Amino acid sequence: MMLTKSSTVIIGQIAVLLGYLMNAIFWLLDKIGIPNIGLSIILFTIVILTALMPLTIRQQKFSKLQIKMQPEIKKIQEKYKNKKDQNSMLKQNEEIQSVYKKYGVSATGSCAQLLIQMPILFALYQIIYRIPAYVTQVKEAFFPLVTNLTATAGASEYLQSTQAAAMFAKQFSAEGFGGEVMSNTFIDVLNRFSTTDWAELAAKFPALSGDIAKTTELLNHYNNFLGLNMGNSPFYSMRTYWEAGAFGLAVASVVIPVLSALTQWISIKLTPQGQSTGDAQQDSMMQSMKMMNVMMPLMSAYFCFTLPAGMGLYWVASAVVRSIQQVVINKHIDRMDIDEMITKNVEKQAKRAAKNAGRETVSQRLMNQYSTMNTRNIGEESAPAGNALSEEQKEAALRTAQQTYAGRKYRRDSLAAKANLVREFNNQSDSGQEM
Repeated sequence: MMLTKSSTVIIGQIAVLLGYLMNAIFWLLDKIGIPNIGLSIILFTIVILTALMPLTIRQQKFSKLQIKMQPEIKKIQEKYKNKKDQNSMLKQNEEIQSVYKKYGVSATGSCAQLLIQMPILFALYQIIYRIPAYVTQVKEAFFPLVTNLTATAGASEYLQSTQAAAMFAKQFSAEGFGGEVMSNTFIDVLNRFSTTDWAELAAKFPALSGDIAKTTELLNHYNNFLGLNMGNSPFYSMRTYWEAGAFGLAVASVVIPVLSALTQWISIKLTPQGQSTGDAQQDSMMQSMKMMNVMMPLMSAYFCFTLPAGMGLYWVASAVVRSIQQVVINKHIDRMDIDEMITKNVEKQAKRAAKNAGRETVSQRLMNQYSTMNTRNIGEESAPAGNALSEEQKEAALRTAQQTYAGRKYRRDSLAAKANLVREFNNQSDSGQEM
């Protein structure tokens, strides 16, 4: 259900948490007398992207180091350019890894930062697209209209026949449709109504015209941002104003799509771009990225025309914030001593390697214990009958191992617990053979 928040794994859970922030921002704006969805979207975007700024800085640092590493990597690639045998490929990878180690960075670079940021950015989109699901006051604006609609004969069938209900067809036909599910579905549809849709609803159900007028008045108050209705698409607003002869407002309706394309283009231009590596595959990917950088602003403008203006405002706000951040980050990184950055990275990598050394030893020991168990099983099968353990000896060894295992402080289903059980069983088995 759209109104019952996003159910997508991980993204849905993040959206719930971020939804509390969006709800709090709208509540605070209401307390100071300016409950506005457009302003809430801008403030919400600023807060989230500011919180993500440390990750963005780490990405940019890696990009700068990558530019410095590139000549060395390119030299290695040229060295093995015509050598496609497995041994040469392995040596090439080893030498490239040594370059990354020299600069104290991982070959995966900023993948971890991207993996953290992407679910958050997708969750932001879900919140903006489903405002009533996350902002309590916006949802309450649809009552008592929705309550009265659910009790009105023919209301469900009429809403289902509207264009706004196209994406909710499964909800209308779902088993057990009624009660809260029905109310949520009605809000999902009504939240996507244009001004014309609201007028047609009032004409269809004149007895509810008073409730419809109150709901639309409150929603218009929430959605009105600098004279633009965040609930209507710019294309709809432009067409409506043009037909009414309000040419100035018709032109103003396209401001958000134009700003979206422009700010996206500026943001991309400010972001450091990769350089040619000499590797055909990587260079081909880089060319594809450059083409996407050209297409993205145009696609952004197109989608802003067809989606509610609130979504376009979010894209504009996020592009502006990212552009400002990028200017600050670029100045910060330009002032950084690249050699000092490399030294710190190498030190961090050495500490990380020392810390993981103990863990690797434990892991290897556990694997060796399993390997020992398997080897002994094979040995028992091929050993002479006189050297094999009897069934009674095996059972006694297993009981002793289980008793020892029960007294240890291991999580019962953990790898360490199972490995220690194997070790005790092997020790008991050795004792039995010596006897």
